Amino acid sequence: MEYYYLTDPGIVRDHNEDSVTIVTNNSNEYLLAVADGMGGHRGGEIASSIAISHIGKRFTSISSIGNKEDAINWLKETVSEANALIYKYTNEHPESLGMGTTLVIAILTKDFLLFGNIGDSSGYVFKHEKLHKMTTDHTLVNLLVKSGELTEEEAKDHPRKNVLMKALGATITVEMDIVDVETDVEGIFLCSDGLTNMLEDEQIARVLNEDLTIEEKVKKLIIKANNRGGNDNISIAYLKVGD
Repeated sequence: MEYYYLTDPGIVRDHNEDSVTIVTNNSNEYLLAVADGMGGHRGGEIASSIAISHIGKRFTSISSIGNKEDAINWLKETVSEANALIYKYTNEHPESLGMGTTLVIAILTKDFLLFGNIGDSSGYVFKHEKLHKMTTDHTLVNLLVKSGELTEEEAKDHPRKNVLMKALGATITVEMDIVDVETDVEGIFLCSDGLTNMLEDEQIARVLNEDLTIEEKVKKLIIKANNRGGNDNISIAYLKVGD
């Protein structure tokens, strides 16, 4: 397995509210996670950092995630803990009221692949030279598309496209979507919307198909997103699954 992750503030924002990680445990299982924070008084970067730090530490502290059912329960429990930590911080620091974070996670073992998400950061598998999105955005606009009130095309440039219906740390409890995916993939790709708002999935896949190292591909995608405006923080976690 090869992997690389990187976060970049973009060229418009003066600070970075994203957090990202890829970690392994003693059983050579992998966890990838991207969080895109939001909130006042630099609350976004605190929220995303709490989430990624807690989840990463919990994963590296266990020898194995267990079977699929164990992993699903672990995900629910650990994300619930992260939610409580962020909510508690907000209560203790009133100036950070309204802070929260998106979260997208992938867990890969030799037996299964799971994706989990809250908000609008995206999780993909890379297969047959194409990106396939595994997560569903929890946004107002996506809700309107599902109900037939907006078309996909209208949604792309909708003025309220970034309004979230769900975020980690914003409420006392939160439910994460969990998706079970076949393991016969060539790669796992997670990113914040700072990338997907600037580049189409086909443009991202084109870079992933280039004859470059993992690190070069991730860095090139961030450069391309910045060249197109870079109006948000950009984070990527990419794991290439062994042949």
